[in-house]
Amino acid sequence: MRFSPSLAFAIFVSAIASAAPAEKAADSVLPQYKAIGGNPGPQYNYVCPNTDGKGGLDCYFDAVQHLYTMCRHIKSIEVIEFGYEKSEEGVNGAKSEYCVDKQKLNITRPYQAALREASISTQAAESFRSLQEFWLDALVKWKWKPGESDDEYKARVTQPYDDFRVRIDGIRKIVSVVQEKTTPPPKSGRDKKQRRS
Repeated sequence: MRFSPSLAFAIFVSAIASAAPAEKAADSVLPQYKAIGGNPGPQYNYVCPNTDGKGGLDCYFDAVQHLYTMCRHIKSIEVIEFGYEKSEEGVNGAKSEYCVDKQKLNITRPYQAALREASISTQAAESFRSLQEFWLDALVKWKWKPGESDDEYKARVTQPYDDFRVRIDGIRKIVSVVQEKTTPPPKSGRDKKQRRS
């Protein structure tokens, strides 16, 4: 089948015409997806996917639960593949170990952004650091304990979600109270000079 030059040109023009609005739409949408805790917008937001348009604290709180879930799923796959007893033998646990290492790196920027927000209160910052330590500890407690039943294991590895929620709610309350009871510091003269330039 031969295409006439005019038909080929019409197909070419329609392809370009349909691509142009898509590019414009992407350009107009992507600037809205500013870094959230150091991560780009939602379609690329692996670390804190449920906090579009929110600040560093919200991103971090989402990341704590989301990244824990990601590695818990990897560990579940290893258990399904090798069984509880053999899920840690040799290289059988390598995927979950890699996941833990990867998520420790992934949470670094949201952690730093959220810590800056939480630093309005010493108590909030301390609670925040405590949540980070608890999260790191929970990430390494997936190993099956000999004699542990399937139900006991599953209850143990899902318990951190409740603890995450309690700690997150506490930090949110502290930050909220501090924000409500304080006024922002006045702008320094240096800030004014920088804005005029």
